[in-house]
Amino acid sequence: MNGHSPVTKNPVTITRIMNPRNLLFIIFSIIVFMIFYAPFSELWVLSSDDELYSHIFGIPLISAYFFYLKRREIFQNITYSFSSGIIVLIAGSVLYMAGLSQGLRLTQNDYLSLVTFTAVLTWIGGFILFYGIESVKSNLFPFLFLFFMVPIPGFIVERVISFLQIGSTEVAYGFFKLTGIPLLRYGFVFHLPGLSIEVAEQCSGIRSSIALLITSIMAGQLFLKSASRKIVLALVIIPITIFKNGLRIVTLSLLGVYVDQNILSSSLHKKGGIPFFFLSLIFLGAILWLLRRADKRDG
Repeated sequence: MNGHSPVTKNPVTITRIMNPRNLLFIIFSIIVFMIFYAPFSELWVLSSDDELYSHIFGIPLISAYFFYLKRREIFQNITYSFSSGIIVLIAGSVLYMAGLSQGLRLTQNDYLSLVTFTAVLTWIGGFILFYGIESVKSNLFPFLFLFFMVPIPGFIVERVISFLQIGSTEVAYGFFKLTGIPLLRYGFVFHLPGLSIEVAEQCSGIRSSIALLITSIMAGQLFLKSASRKIVLALVIIPITIFKNGLRIVTLSLLGVYVDQNILSSSLHKKGGIPFFFLSLIFLGAILWLLRRADKRDG
């Protein structure tokens, strides 16, 4: 009589997962989550309402993927590291108390920046405590990548927007000159035949630049070996973003002049950035291909 033996789970694997070290770290992680539950709830609302931060809750999943890829290196030599872990935990506690004391003086965005940074730092401190500083140093990427969860402080956002706005305006002006269309420029305003356009802060492309930056960092980690080439791949996002913004401004403006002015107030203006974002990905992919070839050539 043929029969099938019941499927049983590997007791060694269960024992390995449920050993005291792992249990303590799981409990620690739950405690950290409960402590920061209120700001995490606010962070969820912020990421849902503000497109600038729509990426936030995808970051832990991406980090977990890279963590899984390097799990053998990370857990190769684990040991308790009380001194290093406690130092990081103390730093996290000090930042948390500072966040509580300054909560009424900070904007919601800046408060969440401080508290989210503290939460990530505290969790990493706990990992160091239970698994050792060498476990983190063996592969820093998934740990550092978690800091993309932190909302960008307001003063940094303002400066980045200003930089991208100025750069995009200059590139757009260059494109306009190439087309030969008659125009007058006053700062961020272009006066074209029959209409005037302003390169506003909303035209800075900061949302797409963040998405491109995260994409470039992930691609560099997956496909490049050289640290310098990974940095280059991340930095090329700046000219790509500015070029893409300038091209979009000119394209929509010319459509408004020669086709229909209503285009500038249509959904094509509001959502027309998607094709240009894909164009940016093509540029990024081409640069990645060149850098990867150089990586392979160097061995």
